[in-house]
Amino acid sequence: MSGIKPPPPPQRDDFAKKSSEELSKLNKLRDEAFQRVRRHPNAEEMARRQANLKLARWALPSIAAFILISLAAWPEITHLIHQNSEVMKNMKRFRQQKGTIEQAIYRDIDAKSRPYMLTSESAQQIGEDRINLTKPKADILMNNNVWLFIRADKGVYMRQEQTLNLTGHVVLYRNDGIIINGPSADLDLKQNVIATSDWVHAEGPFGVQDAQGAFLDQNAGTIQFIGPGLTTHFNDIAPKATSASSKKGT
Repeated sequence: MSGIKPPPPPQRDDFAKKSSEELSKLNKLRDEAFQRVRRHPNAEEMARRQANLKLARWALPSIAAFILISLAAWPEITHLIHQNSEVMKNMKRFRQQKGTIEQAIYRDIDAKSRPYMLTSESAQQIGEDRINLTKPKADILMNNNVWLFIRADKGVYMRQEQTLNLTGHVVLYRNDGIIINGPSADLDLKQNVIATSDWVHAEGPFGVQDAQGAFLDQNAGTIQFIGPGLTTHFNDIAPKATSASSKKGT
């Protein structure tokens, strides 16, 4: 039994052996790599490398710090963005409410469906109801083709209430020839009533009247001058043609 030789190890055919040419090619490439001499960089290349290193030394930490700060501040940034959008909405609403219109015109009718028109050089919307007017003018049509025109330096028009408060140089003119001047006047455009508690100076077919106040009822077609005043009647005007009455106080 001791003289029997063991069988040779099995040979695998799935692994191909490298040929001698391939081995020599690899050896040659390896020798060339070892024998290759590395070229030292010149001064310009060294300076460029140092500049890149300095830039990286400052840029990389700065970028990292910026990222960390952004992550920490992102909730606050989101809140500010949302808050800014709300502020812009409020500003837009504010501009609409506070908007100024040049050469504004407002038309409406009174309680008896008679038209009137307000014009002004500029109008500023204050809230939903109030409108501040600059150089306002009002044209009002009454019964029997009676027409009234009134102007002032400033005015406040309340659209829902249909009232007009005038201040400054107020001048009222009716097409029957009556002119009234005063510093202020309050108009109820819906009821066609005009009143003032300041001094007035009136001229018309009846004469000249100065008083401490006046009340005009456009529906009744009467004018009452209130308080102490001075009355000058024209002699050539009959009493029945007078369209104004005076009520003097003590």
